[in-house]
Amino acid sequence: KNKHMKLLTESNQKIRKGEKLGFFTVGLHLAPARLAGLDINLCPWASKGCEAACLNTSGHGAFSSVQESRIRKTHFFWFSKAQFLKQLVSEIEAAKRKAARKGLTLAVRLNLTSDVMWETIEDEDGKTIFQHFPETVFYDYTKSRKRMDNFLTGNFPRNYSLTFSRSESNAKEVEKISKAGGNVAIVFRGKLPSEWNGKRVISGDESDARFTDPRGVIVGLVQ
Repeated sequence: KNKHMKLLTESNQKIRKGEKLGFFTVGLHLAPARLAGLDINLCPWASKGCEAACLNTSGHGAFSSVQESRIRKTHFFWFSKAQFLKQLVSEIEAAKRKAARKGLTLAVRLNLTSDVMWETIEDEDGKTIFQHFPETVFYDYTKSRKRMDNFLTGNFPRNYSLTFSRSESNAKEVEKISKAGGNVAIVFRGKLPSEWNGKRVISGDESDARFTDPRGVIVGLVQ
């Protein structure tokens, strides 16, 4: 049934910008928050504003066929995890070969439109996706304070990099994470300031390769 359902995409405009830095990036679009129904919520830390401003419907996401595909993938992930992970491993292997053919380094973003704790998900052999590909760089944005704390204290896969996302309701967490040296993505209107709360602001729009960012910065996104 899932033979023709491709899990990973390389056509997301944002992740394609990594090519100029030498990265071939693939990502996974699942249905965010509660869009897949059936009591599935792949963004348990999403605020109301986050759900309202979600990038799920930007670009190709505006098409209903794309939305249906994301919901199908989400159901596949939710109800057939072992099979889903098998397919994910083989697609990442294929992406790795493609990156090599292009002379680029593979990067993978599994939460393009979700906030899944991939570090806790194991396949039938008890391995996480990061253990399958120890030399491949994975990265994501998250709104989970717990995930971010684990990342900052080193209780995290060493090839998985996280950037915290600011919402309208997590100012305290933003402050604590920023103080602890974590990178925080913040949306600014109109143009980027050079600093925010005493931290240097770098552009998050030039590329999506967050794992190349220096530590302890604000990743500014312009709306």
